[in-house]
Amino acid sequence: MSNRITRIYTRTGDAGDTGLSTGLRVRKDCPQIHAIGDVDELNSVIGMVTAYDMPEELKDTFIHIQHQLFNLGAELNNADLKFMNKHIVKELEEKIDTYNRTLLPLKNFILPGGGHAAATCHLARAVCRRAERAVVMLGEAQNLNPSLQIYLNRLSDFMFVACRILSKHAGEKETLWSSKTIAQETYY
Repeated sequence: MSNRITRIYTRTGDAGDTGLSTGLRVRKDCPQIHAIGDVDELNSVIGMVTAYDMPEELKDTFIHIQHQLFNLGAELNNADLKFMNKHIVKELEEKIDTYNRTLLPLKNFILPGGGHAAATCHLARAVCRRAERAVVMLGEAQNLNPSLQIYLNRLSDFMFVACRILSKHAGEKETLWSSKTIAQETYY
């Protein structure tokens, strides 16, 4: 690695802008930085998920995904980089299919929960969907590798299946959503 991080603060972003790896400076509230930040937050929440007890293979998959998210963030930072592709998406789809075969079929949606690990994974799934929305919005403003959006879309599917695996591993029950639940009281 040619660059070493020797200084944590630079003071260069104190005025509300930040530098991209290309050398370009942009506002911290621009769509590109929103997308990069949402992917970074997703990676952090996945890190929280990996702190829980889980099958080693699933933990390894999460760590692999974290590396992929760093690659995805790098591409958001610099469109000349090309890390994400249809093969990476296909690899994730195969993981989804493999894990999903070990689960009972669902007849309804499930509520987020199912134990600490699964609940945290549901949070990661929701953050993933937000990151995807940010990438879609950014794609309206600049030309992006389509695999970025596709990967995040597939990743939210993976996260849902992973939530179910984590619930099963913890011996927790999944709560099925019911449209018939009505609040007993009205709050004004």
